[in-house]
Amino acid sequence: MAKASLEKLYKFSTEKNFGEMRTVKDLLKNIKDTSEIVVDLAYSAILFDSEDIAEEVLDLENVLSDLLNQIRIVTILSARRVDEAESVSTLLKIAGAAQKIGSAAGDIALLVLRGFKLPKDVINLILRYSEETVVKAVVSENSEIANKTLGEVRLHTRTGMRVIAIKREFDWIFNPDRDTKILKGDVLFARGDISGKPYFYELVTGERIEIPVEDTELELEEIDRAVDILIEMKDLSELAVDLSYSSLIYENEDIANEVFYLEEKVDNLKFELKHWVLKSSKKVGDDKLRDLIAILELATASEYIADSAREIAEIVSDKMDLHPVFFQAMKEADEVLVMFEVGDNCELDGKTLGDARVETRTGMHIMAIKRRNRWISRPKAGTKLESGDMIIAKGTREGMDLLRKMCVTKLTQRNSSRANL
Repeated sequence: MAKASLEKLYKFSTEKNFGEMRTVKDLLKNIKDTSEIVVDLAYSAILFDSEDIAEEVLDLENVLSDLLNQIRIVTILSARRVDEAESVSTLLKIAGAAQKIGSAAGDIALLVLRGFKLPKDVINLILRYSEETVVKAVVSENSEIANKTLGEVRLHTRTGMRVIAIKREFDWIFNPDRDTKILKGDVLFARGDISGKPYFYELVTGERIEIPVEDTELELEEIDRAVDILIEMKDLSELAVDLSYSSLIYENEDIANEVFYLEEKVDNLKFELKHWVLKSSKKVGDDKLRDLIAILELATASEYIADSAREIAEIVSDKMDLHPVFFQAMKEADEVLVMFEVGDNCELDGKTLGDARVETRTGMHIMAIKRRNRWISRPKAGTKLESGDMIIAKGTREGMDLLRKMCVTKLTQRNSSRANL
């Protein structure tokens, strides 16, 4: 594509619906950020039974549709040749997949608005065993974060928990930014790794909590198994989305293939979940059937999300040209996706993720590890790192820099220090 055409596409903008100038880069950034926050809010709505959050999810679903329409207009008007059309078609494919993710989130929200509720013991299992959980905490009188902005307290980097919504008396602040001030009495809803939950709760409430270690089992074995599968589907579908964007950012076909594997696994898990739900339906009364419907609908939403991730990753496997504007947009996204190699004799070499306290020290969520020709998806605290491992993580830009330093070899750090003397 000619440089002039690239510049034209990059700068072209529209005022339709939003009343402000939007470039393709801005649209792509907003599409990615919105598709991420809408899923987080949808799960918060069902897990905390909040109609207010569910309504916001539906509003954001409409926003994604508007953004998709805008980017269609911009790209159609900017492409004048076949090679230009091919380049921008990948942007539309990404935007279309993100809009489908928003639709899946909308389906979850409709469960809440239609009165479908998950049993409390099911909710507790999801909150406790999900790879990334959601948490609700009230800012106390003696909280150290009260009357400070999110940027000042650095909650995301310090705890790995990202604040996705704030309830302030009768008002809501959804997807707050770093300039949003936190006030006493605010109810914070956050999403992140469960290992960061105790510290997050302590900073917000001023009180310490312990994550219970006892196992929770549901009354019926069939439903217990179905919920286990549901949690795995939720985790794998969200991981697939993060890895699909990573495959584009690093133009890495190995990561794209892992997305395809995860999507196929989610499909297979859905059939298994249906089996257990149908078996359990014979043993429950009519009053419990709505619980089973909610579980099935959540599984279907997870499947749609994984399918959308596959569509994004297919751009890499099909060797489609990805427009340079995409990379600019990803640099400005709310959360960054990074891939670092564990250096020889570095701080992480030979240590487990738990021993190195990677997530609590950096706020970065480690999504996957590539070790030679093998993938380790959703690594646990006991996963040991080795030199040469490729870490894929997401989090804040500050956390990205902290993780990068941990991956640098100690020898290099010493030599750098001596060079500066």
